Amino acid sequence: MAISFEGQVALVTGAGAGLGRAYALDLASRGAKVVVNDLGGDPHGEGADAAPARKVCDEIKAAGGEATPNFDSVSSYDGGFNMVKTAIDTYGRLDVVICNAGILRDIAFHNMSEADWDAVFAVHIKGSFTVLRAAWPVFRQQSYGRVVLTTSSSGIYGQFGQANYGSAKTAMIGLMNVLKQEGAKYNVNVNTVAPVAGTRLTQTVMPQEMVEKLKPELVVPAVTWMVSKECQDSGIIIEAGAGNFNRASIVKGAGVQPGMDQLKDAEWIQANWDKIMSLEGAEPMWRTGQTLKDYLASKASQG
Repeated sequence: MAISFEGQVALVTGAGAGLGRAYALDLASRGAKVVVNDLGGDPHGEGADAAPARKVCDEIKAAGGEATPNFDSVSSYDGGFNMVKTAIDTYGRLDVVICNAGILRDIAFHNMSEADWDAVFAVHIKGSFTVLRAAWPVFRQQSYGRVVLTTSSSGIYGQFGQANYGSAKTAMIGLMNVLKQEGAKYNVNVNTVAPVAGTRLTQTVMPQEMVEKLKPELVVPAVTWMVSKECQDSGIIIEAGAGNFNRASIVKGAGVQPGMDQLKDAEWIQANWDKIMSLEGAEPMWRTGQTLKDYLASKASQG
C-alpha cells in the first residue's frame, strides 16, 4: 500500500539543501504540505540566506505540491516557536517534525574552543528542543505526531575530532528515549536516523567521489517510513546510507546480580569482570528498569 501524507503538514529543519531538501521533496510528493525551514548559514553556522529555503519551496510547487518557507534559526527559542506557528498559521495543523538542521566545527579536543562547543550544541540539541517544545502541545492536543531526530555514527560510536558534534548527536538519543515515553499515550512516536550522505557538511570530511555517490535520496525511505502514520515503532535508531539500512540499539547485558547483602570490593569486580562485561543475552531497554520486550508485552495486554 502506498504511503500517503495527504491532509498532513510536515516541518523539516535545515531543508534548504542535502538531506533536509530530499526529505521535504519526498513528503511533498506524497501529499504533505511542507514548512521548509533553513536559516541559510554556512556549514560552520555563520551567515544567513533566504534563497535555499525559497528554492526548495519553488521545486515543490513546480511539482504540484504545497510548501512555505521559514528562515528562523533553530538555535533560538523564538525561532523554534515561529516555525511551528508558520505551520499552524499557514496550514492549520502540524503532524510531522524532522529535526535535521546541523553544522560542523571539527577540531581535536585539545584545540576546541568554547565557541566551537556551544555553536554545535546550539544548533543540534538545543535546536531540536526549541522546535519540539513548540510542537509538543500541538501533538498532545491532537493526539498525533511523528518525530525524527538526527544522530550520527559519531554520536553512537565516536569519531576523532568531533567531541562537540558526537556529544550533541549522542544527546539526540537521550532526548528520544525520554520523549518516546512522554509521547506514547498521545500517539506521538519519536525515532532517530543516523544518516550517511554526501552533503555540504560531509564534503568537508569526505572525498569528493564519496560525496557524489552517497546521495541523500538513499537515506530518504527510512525517514519517510518513520514519520508515516503506518509506522507504530517508537524509540528506534536506524542507520541509513549508501542504500543500506540497519537498526542500532543501546542494550543491557545480564551482568552479575548478587544483591546488596554483602558489600563488594574492587577485587570482586576484577574477579567477575568477564561476566559483567558479557553481552550474551543482552536486550534493548524501553526505559530504566524495563526492557523493550516487557514494554511491548504490557502494551499488547492493554489492547
